[in-house]
Amino acid sequence: MSDELPMFPLNAVIYPGVSLPLHVFEDRYRALVHHLLRIDDPAERVFGSVAIREGYEVGDHGAQSLFRVGVRLQLTDVESNPDGTFDIVAVGRDRIQLDRLRTTETFPVGEVRVLNEPEVVVPVEVVERARATFTAYRAMVREIAGDPLEGELPRDPAYLSWTLAACTPLPLGERQELLEAADPTDRLLLVTDLLRAELRAMNVITSLPATEVARTRWSPN
Repeated sequence: MSDELPMFPLNAVIYPGVSLPLHVFEDRYRALVHHLLRIDDPAERVFGSVAIREGYEVGDHGAQSLFRVGVRLQLTDVESNPDGTFDIVAVGRDRIQLDRLRTTETFPVGEVRVLNEPEVVVPVEVVERARATFTAYRAMVREIAGDPLEGELPRDPAYLSWTLAACTPLPLGERQELLEAADPTDRLLLVTDLLRAELRAMNVITSLPATEVARTRWSPN
């Protein structure tokens, strides 16, 4: 069964647990923020985001093609600016699947379904291999551009999988693949392979991934 949710497509893949700052200046998304602020319960100030496969976040033409799997975010902080724009912070809560998007209203509205994270037992060796690979990656990146993660790695396998996905600088398609992974085991296996590929690349061109990591520090808040 689909629910209606205000939508804010982005040129980025967002993960559950990620804190996302946004500068909101387009009329349709300013209207979205005004709509959320009229909701009394802060826990219900939620909207959805999916990554733009083709097109742009802004402008008359906007997004031409969207990925179907995205996240539901909760608005946590809002700063109103004198020019009518907003600076907001939202936190990813869970995954959603976008079934239909309406763009004829004041702001985009999606018909979405929440994708619950499957409850699976992740093999210990999968968790430890992922942690060890990220530890090696983290040590190498720290020497180039600073630590990509604030704090320690989570112990919970599901939360660990989202943390590693958020900390690994990857092309949009691979980040979307991590978001769409069937369960934490598949996600940890995939992100471990991708981290190993990054480590191999960094031995050749060390500054390439570090440039991206420096712009995408992740904090488990």
